[in-house]
Amino acid sequence: MPERPLVYVILGAAGSGRREIVADLIEGGLGAGDRALVLLPAGEPPSAADGRLGAVARWSWTDGRIEAPDLAGATHVFLVVDGRRNPVDQIEALAPWLAAAGGELARVLCVVDCALAERHRALLPWFDACVHFADVVLLNRRDGLPNKWLSDFQAHFRRLFLPSLFELVQDGGVRNPALVLEPQARRLSHFFDEEIDWAVAGDAEDAEGGEGDEEVTAEPIEDPYLQRRPGGRRVKEIPAIADYLARSAE
Repeated sequence: MPERPLVYVILGAAGSGRREIVADLIEGGLGAGDRALVLLPAGEPPSAADGRLGAVARWSWTDGRIEAPDLAGATHVFLVVDGRRNPVDQIEALAPWLAAAGGELARVLCVVDCALAERHRALLPWFDACVHFADVVLLNRRDGLPNKWLSDFQAHFRRLFLPSLFELVQDGGVRNPALVLEPQARRLSHFFDEEIDWAVAGDAEDAEGGEGDEEVTAEPIEDPYLQRRPGGRRVKEIPAIADYLARSAE
């Protein structure tokens, strides 16, 4: 049993099949001695897949913070984000919650509702943001979609040279659950990294030992999706996912 429970964060839109996939990962990827706890957002209705999840609790979004039950007794925690809220805000709140809860981030998984993405092309920046933070991208709900659309959608991300692992979901499951759950970082974002990247500001000649007059300072590089303008709005804004969703369960 690990000293701290491994936490898997499940990004994706409400209704994208995330709970069914989590059930498959638990059933096919965990051992007999592992104890899973699934944290579901308080605002999302029950799903037919909930009966396969085992231990389930609800978490809530309170004044920009994640409020969740104690993780004691769990070896693996699956936090399903609120699929109708801004995923970047929730990612930003994860670091302090993990520290307070005593959890260790294992991986961030992004479930892509391909039917939703194909139906609403304006949501591509929203999926871009989720994939930016994800170690594994799971392409779900592909039935009936044109092969060209799926090829173009994947090509969009290949052109970005992302380190993330892309996997197809078939009948609510993945080919290799253990591979998906392997706690190895593959995400583009460095937000959760313990070692902080630093940017040097000031005169370049001065930084190299020249005779520049400007003072050289070092500042941490902020994730582009977390940067804010002076008024508080994000520099990289994404669509409001709730505007594109009908009220539905997973």
